[in-house]
Amino acid sequence: MKRLGYRALSAVILFGMCASAWARTQTSAAHRAAVQKARRHRIAEAAAAARAEAQSVSDDFRLKLQNLHTGESLDIVYRVGDTYIPEALEKLDYFLRDHYTQDVISYDPKEFDVLHSVMQRLHRPNGVIDIVCGYRTPETNEMLRDESPHSGVAEHSQHMEGHAIDIRVPGVSTAQLRNAALSLHEGGVGYYPVSHFVHVDVGPVRQWTFGRTPRRSRRHLVARRRHVERTVNGE
Repeated sequence: MKRLGYRALSAVILFGMCASAWARTQTSAAHRAAVQKARRHRIAEAAAAARAEAQSVSDDFRLKLQNLHTGESLDIVYRVGDTYIPEALEKLDYFLRDHYTQDVISYDPKEFDVLHSVMQRLHRPNGVIDIVCGYRTPETNEMLRDESPHSGVAEHSQHMEGHAIDIRVPGVSTAQLRNAALSLHEGGVGYYPVSHFVHVDVGPVRQWTFGRTPRRSRRHLVARRRHVERTVNGE
């Protein structure tokens, strides 16, 4: 009877040892799996960061443009490193031609750099820029001034020199676009909130606003007034 008891006890002890060993094996396997998963995740993150870094330091200067008047689009690398590509500049000059007369002017390449920098500031390196106005001949400029005296068309417009472009960026507010352009501290920045575009040029550094900003709704103004009153009354 005692012998049977010893055998049972031995069996229980042996089972416990086996179960403990099995548990340690399972725990070790789970730990290894977790370590491998974390390692794969770190590798994936490092690869993504490397790709982003490579893209940010790319020597290619690319612009994606949509001409709102001609319906034409252009996706082009116009500069590599410090070198402008003559053929690309010619295509850009034609793309930005006076759509009334079809006349072309040689744009200052720095204007394209401004567009590129604006898109970088907006964190939209692959975004599309809508061209509202590119080159204007003196005749077209005068015609627009005569037709719309209060349109904001300047008598000595930088557009006539191939130094200015009026732009929009789909998905970006006009105010955001203006702020991105102003942050560059390069050339002139005109804010046209009513017409919903921003003028950027490579002339002297300056800024202006043409037209009133859109008025807020009466409901918004009433809600704002009530909020101020509650604040003053300590509510």
